[in-house]
Amino acid sequence: MPGFLLHSGATVLCAHAGQAQPTAPNPRVKVSGQPVVTQAAPYTVAGCPFNVSGAPVPCVTATWVTAAIRVRAGGLPVLLQDSQAICAPNGTPLSVVMTQVRVKGQ
Repeated sequence: MPGFLLHSGATVLCAHAGQAQPTAPNPRVKVSGQPVVTQAAPYTVAGCPFNVSGAPVPCVTATWVTAAIRVRAGGLPVLLQDSQAICAPNGTPLSVVMTQVRVKGQ
């Protein structure tokens, strides 16, 4: 399914409203003046308040499960607005809240 490409300035949140950032965006390919993010780049999550029975179990990192089928940067699939990720250690998803709206991929 087509969607807008994710770039390093996109707003990505964990299911508990923690802020997620890419660890290694692709510096050679840019959209809206910012590097795109590929599926190989894990995200780090900061400020996740999730806890279970009073014990904190915050989202720390996230790995992307789906990405573009046809669009690649540096030989790796780029992330799209509808790409899906799983957070560790609790298995909750990431949500792409806002990204650039000029370049679409599939």
